[in-house]
Amino acid sequence: DVFLPRNFRCDCGNSKFKNLQCKLLPEKSKVNSGNKYNDNFYGLYCTCKRPYPDPEDEIPDEMIQCIVCEDWFHGRHLGAIPPESGDFHEMVCQACMNHCHFLWAYASQLAVPALTKVNSLEDEGIVLKVEESEEQKKEIKKEGGVEHQETKEEKQMEQFNEPSTSSGSDFLDIYGFCSKFLQKFPVETAKTASESSFCKLKELQSKQFLKKDTATFWPSNWRSKLCTCADCLKMYSELEVQFLTDECDTVLAYENKGTSDQETERRDPLMDTLNSMNRVQQVELICEYNDLKTELTDYLRRFADEGTVVKREDIQHFFEEFQSRKRRRTNRMQYYCS
Repeated sequence: DVFLPRNFRCDCGNSKFKNLQCKLLPEKSKVNSGNKYNDNFYGLYCTCKRPYPDPEDEIPDEMIQCIVCEDWFHGRHLGAIPPESGDFHEMVCQACMNHCHFLWAYASQLAVPALTKVNSLEDEGIVLKVEESEEQKKEIKKEGGVEHQETKEEKQMEQFNEPSTSSGSDFLDIYGFCSKFLQKFPVETAKTASESSFCKLKELQSKQFLKKDTATFWPSNWRSKLCTCADCLKMYSELEVQFLTDECDTVLAYENKGTSDQETERRDPLMDTLNSMNRVQQVELICEYNDLKTELTDYLRRFADEGTVVKREDIQHFFEEFQSRKRRRTNRMQYYCS
C-alpha cells in the first residue's frame, strides 16, 4: 500500500497522464500542487528510509506518525523515548520541529514530557530567553506582588476611613490616593479591549523555554491553545501549516470518522427498517420474512436434488406464486374478521 498525505489527488487526466481521463474529477487542473512525491510515495518511511513492515528489521518497535509531514517514524528514531501511547495523541518529528520553530515555545507549556532524564538544561538543549522590556518587568512584578499591593491599598483605605486629625498635607495624600484609585478602572477597561489582538506566542516567547533536537509529543486538545492572531495566522500560512489550527485535521478526528464509517457499513438494512416500525409492524415483517425464507429454501432445494439450473423464469414464477398465496391468506383473514 502507498501512503497518501493530505490534499493528495490522483494524477489521471492531468499533464502527467494526458491520455487518461479522470472519472472522479473530469475538469481538474493540469498539476495538483498538493501532491508531494516524497519517500512515503515509494513505500519508504522514517529517518532510516526503510519499508514497513521491514523484513530485515528484527527489533520490535511502534511506528508513530508526524502530524506535520505525515511521515511515519520508529519510536527509537525520534531522538527521545516516546511516552506511553495513552499519554499523548499527536507527535511532531525532529525535522518538523526545526521547521515550525515556534512550537518550542508552546512545548514548554503543553507538550507531554518524553521518557528521558534531563540532567541539565545545557546537556539537553538550548535555553532561549527574549529580553524583557521595562513594561514587561513591571507587569511581572505587578502580577507577582498582587497580594502585597492589595494589602497596601487596604491599609490606605483604613487610613482614609479613620477620622481626620491631620493637616493639609495629609489631605493631599488622601486626594492623590483616591485619584490613583479611580484612574485604575479605565486602564483595566482598555486592557480588556485589547485582548482580541493579544498574541499568546509572544507572551510564551518572552519566557524561558527549552529547545531540543528531538520530536515532541502533544495531548489531545493542544491545537486549541495555539494563537490565532493575525500575525500568527500569517506565519502559519508562510510555513504551510495552516491545518494546525483545524480541529478536524487531528488524528483522533480521522480515527473517529473511520470508526463511524465502519459502523455504517456494518449496519443491517433489515434491522434499520425494523427499528423504524412499531411493534405490530415488526411482528408482521418478521413473519413475512420467515415465510419467504422457508418457501424459497424448499423451492430451490428441488432444483438442487434434481441437479438442474435455476433460471430467471423459475425465480419469477416462484414470486408470482408466493404473492398469490399471500393474497389468498389475506382474503381469508378479512372474511373471517368480518
